[in-house]
Amino acid sequence: MTEGPNDDPTDQSSSAGGATPPPLTVAASLAGVQGLVLLMLAVLELASVSESRPGVALSTAVFFGAYGAVLTAAGLALWRRHGWARGPVLITQLIVLGLAWNLRDQILVAAGLAVVGVVVIAAVIHPATVAALDGHAEDDGDGGA
Repeated sequence: MTEGPNDDPTDQSSSAGGATPPPLTVAASLAGVQGLVLLMLAVLELASVSESRPGVALSTAVFFGAYGAVLTAAGLALWRRHGWARGPVLITQLIVLGLAWNLRDQILVAAGLAVVGVVVIAAVIHPATVAALDGHAEDDGDGGA
């Protein structure tokens, strides 16, 4: 017996809501990349611990590492259509927009941050994303009854 393209039970795109909407894929991907960047910053911060201020470097590394792990997990959960991931992803984008405003003197950095923040916000609140996440939440809420 040959399996068709939609017979794989681990395929996220064939879940009850149909194919993954492109805005959801964009939001999940960019959130995941942001999380990975924070994890890389944590590693770089640990590599630059100095003897004069080890507490600052360690606490910053722990913060970046924890935030990066949560954001990476939220990006993965968003891609898997878990509605809880919207909150952390949206809050992060608001922080990114604030950071872009704060760095407005560095126009390329600020513009890059602002574009990513606005794109992710637009993708998360896009009607297709909301429908896909709400549809998955209803599927999870059955409890098999």
